[in-house]
Amino acid sequence: MGKSTPKRYRLILGREPFGKVPLYWMQQGQVIWFASRLQLLLKVVENPEVNIQGLYGYSCFSYVPNPLTPVSQIFAVPAGEELVWQSQSDSQRLWAPISQRLSQWCEADVQIKDETTAVKQLPTLLQQAIERQISDLKDEPVGVFLSGGLDSSVVAALLVQAGIKVIGYTLDFGNAGISESLYAEIVAQHLQIPLVKVDANPHQIQKALIPTVQALDLPFGDGVTVPLFLLGQRASQDTKVIFNGEGGDQLFAGWTNKPLIAAGVYENENLSIQENFIQQYLRTFHRLWGYEAQIYQPHIYDQIQNLHPEDWIAEALDPEYCTAVLHRLRRASLMLKGAQNIHPRATALGFAHGLFVRSPFCDLPLAEWTFQVSGELCLQGVCEKYILKRAVENLLPSEIVWRQKRGMGVPLTSWCLNEFWNQIGKCLNPGKLRLENRFSPHLAAQIVGGKLGATIQGRRIGEILWLLIMWQLWRVYVFGEESGQESFDHPFWLPQKLWRFQKKWQT
Repeated sequence: MGKSTPKRYRLILGREPFGKVPLYWMQQGQVIWFASRLQLLLKVVENPEVNIQGLYGYSCFSYVPNPLTPVSQIFAVPAGEELVWQSQSDSQRLWAPISQRLSQWCEADVQIKDETTAVKQLPTLLQQAIERQISDLKDEPVGVFLSGGLDSSVVAALLVQAGIKVIGYTLDFGNAGISESLYAEIVAQHLQIPLVKVDANPHQIQKALIPTVQALDLPFGDGVTVPLFLLGQRASQDTKVIFNGEGGDQLFAGWTNKPLIAAGVYENENLSIQENFIQQYLRTFHRLWGYEAQIYQPHIYDQIQNLHPEDWIAEALDPEYCTAVLHRLRRASLMLKGAQNIHPRATALGFAHGLFVRSPFCDLPLAEWTFQVSGELCLQGVCEKYILKRAVENLLPSEIVWRQKRGMGVPLTSWCLNEFWNQIGKCLNPGKLRLENRFSPHLAAQIVGGKLGATIQGRRIGEILWLLIMWQLWRVYVFGEESGQESFDHPFWLPQKLWRFQKKWQT
């Protein structure tokens, strides 16, 4: 008899390239555990510890960069990648996983430069993307998170055009922030669909804070998460399927790319500049990169000295795959802000309310087509998303299609310096931060006093405070750390008006 061949065992974990549903794994001896929610694996870990690399990444980006997670022994499968474990039956050792890319966002060799050709092709691709998302729907209505911006309005219009019953949901921040509900009303009237305004006043936001953190599973520091939680909560009363316009910015260069394009050109011409292109891109996150010595306790600062956040974004900005600067930026937006932040948090918030979240712009044929389109057709002069606007200008009112883009106007600084004043004193209390022993105890007072840095002013104050609050709530209500005793060596126990008066008097 011949010698028998040892059996091979294989485990393959992979994720689609848009990153809509996360996937986590950990190894214990010869056992691999994996789950789509971090909290499920937390129950398996013995003596879990916060991953300082993950914490540092979160402070730089407002999300934890893949493959890291905020827990030391747990890792994330990056979007568009596959991990393969192999072993043999006679081996006592489980081999380390082999990582390989399933797909790659690459600039096409031949570019479409003719506007007429692109305008003719794009509507068909958009319609096909919608058809793939509605093929299993019956007669039940679907919801659309309708901000009044171009992307969500296009999705709503295409659904109506396809004969789907649509209900729009939009946020109402009251007198604070930048109101987008007026534009959502224009779209709803044009499409003749009902529009539900969801109250996002500070009281509602505060009630939903902890449920949002628990639903998100990972810490996400963007201020839109709690308002989106409220939207999903209301929509779940009417439907089980929600559509959004997420992904449109990544596909059609919707974010303000002009400074980065200039930086990319300047870098190529002047090699003596102090900041390279990757560092310029890192600044667009507007978080705490560069403030490490001020925000962390000394022992944490020592641990991150050899960490370079540029390494976490370098692959996404690799010019090997996209030589044109705009395609390079679009690739990075898909792999970073899209796959690691926007899409996984949208899915998590939807699942918390029993909603299936669908994003028509997360369509592979459509996305690959955009890498065939010349950058001049996406960004024409000061007009961003130009080719998308031209393709849909007959579907929507011109004031929706051609108005200048504005992000969701979540009034974080107004909330933090007014209605959430005392909440800051509780969440970012010096006594709690001392027990946590990671951040500087008086960090919140430094931020509101304008003493942390020159760039952290105005809207950035609210964004940074929110980032820190969401981390503190995550570590207590998801990770399970002790909250700690409150101390009173901070200004937030004073009435906010009295603090302002005191600050003015001292100045």
